[in-house]
Amino acid sequence: MNTSTVSAVPQGYREVGEGRFRENVGAGLADFAVGRIIEHRPGRTVTETDHVLNLALTGNVAPIHSDIQFCEHLGKDRVLVCGMVTLGIVMGASVRSTSGLTTANLALDKLRLEHPVFVGDTLYAQTEITEARQSQSRPEHGIVTCKISGFNQHNTRVITFQRTFFVPADAPSVRDTTNY
Repeated sequence: MNTSTVSAVPQGYREVGEGRFRENVGAGLADFAVGRIIEHRPGRTVTETDHVLNLALTGNVAPIHSDIQFCEHLGKDRVLVCGMVTLGIVMGASVRSTSGLTTANLALDKLRLEHPVFVGDTLYAQTEITEARQSQSRPEHGIVTCKISGFNQHNTRVITFQRTFFVPADAPSVRDTTNY
């Protein structure tokens, strides 16, 4: 195929030069329609390294997360992955397509860990836009609130929370200014 005859900009990209495209990261205020649901891919499998590094970084010494003998005495055959690992993976999966251009996280609310997560589980994220408006005090920003849910490989919801963050009111100008 002769690339000089291809004229359409691929979805999710913008043209930055002749025959040259840059992937879009994040979104601007106009991209957030209340009620819209975004399914984030790819999924992410929780590894032993994810779990152990989180325990080491946070100093979490709860035996439910680190002591298989303790867990076996409770009738469980494996340790439970710390909820902060679950939160990090699910929230992280949502960033590229929603808040990749954010300048600030404003709130995390209504966090619920609804189902246990174990090493080897694969997590998928979903974002539902619940509010999107221009900031009154900083009109160059929009304020977006969304409900983020994480599901395991069996489509069981494992976590849900509300997140509020800034996005640019004018994403194209921010992309031009920052080279994103």
